[in-house]
Amino acid sequence: MNIWQDLPKPFFALAPMEGVTDILFRQIIATAGRPDLFFTEFTNVSSYASEKGRANALMRLEVAPTDSPIIAQIWGKNPEHFSKTCQVLASLGFSGVDLNFGCPDKHVNKAGGGAAMIRTPELAVECFKNAQRSTELPVSIKTRLGWSNVEEYKDWLITLLEEHPAALTLHLRTRKEMSKVPAHFELIPEIIRLRGSVSPETKLVINGDIKDRAHALILHREYPDIDGFMIGRGVFQNPYCFTDHVGSRKEFMNLLKLHLDLYKKQSKKYYISYESLKHYFKIYVNNFPGAKEIRTKLMETHSVDEAREIIGL
Repeated sequence: MNIWQDLPKPFFALAPMEGVTDILFRQIIATAGRPDLFFTEFTNVSSYASEKGRANALMRLEVAPTDSPIIAQIWGKNPEHFSKTCQVLASLGFSGVDLNFGCPDKHVNKAGGGAAMIRTPELAVECFKNAQRSTELPVSIKTRLGWSNVEEYKDWLITLLEEHPAALTLHLRTRKEMSKVPAHFELIPEIIRLRGSVSPETKLVINGDIKDRAHALILHREYPDIDGFMIGRGVFQNPYCFTDHVGSRKEFMNLLKLHLDLYKKQSKKYYISYESLKHYFKIYVNNFPGAKEIRTKLMETHSVDEAREIIGL
């Protein structure tokens, strides 16, 4: 079975975001209004391939019942490590595997992974082929337009599409641009043309500055050949972004309570720093009278019980 063939058109996916889209937050989004497809955080294939790093990799690859269908996103630069990791993903409950060739993080790039793959296309192709040979799951790719120049997309995307990935998710910026400039929506027609001429069976997913479902549907009416849309930072503004629902203050507080409850449960199984919860508080406590004051108090807490006392839940 190929999950990409079973999705509606257009479909919606939650973008993989390091330190954000973990097993806890995915359950929050599933409660608020799930996308058609989830992705994990980034998992380093070299971590999985080593005895020392495997426990951390498997923690990142843990899935919740509400995650399905979910794609494992992996990164690295060692083709053999891609093979070793891909061999186990089906048994862990994944519906596909996605290779991260677009992460702009300087530490990931220094290690040769993520967007650094744009500068080593032959290695990127080798990693893809090794992944594809090592699993029956469909293998997809997420990348950017280029490393430093937008025009790089012409050669780079052809290189990837010639391998016929199950799907290609394109963040419409270069690595150099990070998220400092608007996404290059003006290039969508040419990207659609490239996909059609090289690998028409590859699903095309657009990422970058997609605010919510309504925004994506506007873009889809303009570009009906796009298969799907991936929302990343838009979820920070509205965890209900995959629906037409506008959450109330009470609903947002209930999502925060759920997040705290899930953290407490998961932290009994793995060590998870309470501090890591704090970058989520602004998602739930925002845009209502007194939100800033409540958020300030929450940032001073050191436990779930302290946070619950402040929000009164």
